Amino acid sequence: MSDTSPKEDEKSVEDLVDLLDLERIEENLFRGHSPDVSWQRVFGGQVIGQALVAAYRTVEERVCHSLHAYFIRPGDPKVPIVYEVDRSRDGKSFTTRRVVAIQHGKQIFNLAASFQVPEQGFEHQFDMPDVPMPEDLASERELRKAIADKLPPEIAKHFQRPRPIEIRPVNPQDYIDPAPMEPLQHVWFRARKSVGDNIPLHQCILAYASDMTLLDTCIRPHGVSWVSGKLQSASLDHAMWFHGPFSTDDWLLYTQDSPSASGARGLNRGSIYTRDGKLVASVAQEGLIRYHGKPKPKG
Repeated sequence: MSDTSPKEDEKSVEDLVDLLDLERIEENLFRGHSPDVSWQRVFGGQVIGQALVAAYRTVEERVCHSLHAYFIRPGDPKVPIVYEVDRSRDGKSFTTRRVVAIQHGKQIFNLAASFQVPEQGFEHQFDMPDVPMPEDLASERELRKAIADKLPPEIAKHFQRPRPIEIRPVNPQDYIDPAPMEPLQHVWFRARKSVGDNIPLHQCILAYASDMTLLDTCIRPHGVSWVSGKLQSASLDHAMWFHGPFSTDDWLLYTQDSPSASGARGLNRGSIYTRDGKLVASVAQEGLIRYHGKPKPKG
């Protein structure tokens, strides 16, 4: 498995920024594209990020504080995605937008987002967990490189491609032969290149990255892995709350847990901290988890 170069990594961040830079085709209509990769459906984080960009294109001088989204149909990576924005409300302090993503004449995704004029108020937060710093951890790339020769060629090729988000898991689970683990994981992540100080762009990149690793949390207790080809999984809904400013090109800790799985669905929650312990975002997601095989016994 070959390593990607620093230039390729930086180029992948530039490609991500381009991916989020939607084309305006009418006052409230925008068009986005998908990267040229070999997977069969559009990455959920891409649609969340692009939909938030579309909403931001109709908002001035306000910052997103929450979004709530549903994935309705799998996205087709071979055709553009049209984002239609409904300007639901412009109030004195809050602005509300609804965004519908359309392909082949059908809704594939919808998002509601709320924006607020910045203001001061009460503050409190949960403390950041005591975990190793990212400099003391192996990267996800290193972990994947160690098992590349054991993977099917299509997955090994996917592992090799440059990625805009660098990930360093604190408590990784074995891809090939996963043992049942507690439904809790901590992941450090950051963009591989600086993208400036534009708050909306950092929020859209965080929305993109927030869909990475989160759904894996609810399958950790069951000793299964998507690498086996027996796991059918997909995001069903996704919610985020932004608590304060941050930079996605600085290390962020994504603490994730899964309080419940039932009915072929798993619920996952996430808290995102800066490396100095400030809680900047919270995430919740339910995902489809169907396993077409025999899960390992617990214990």
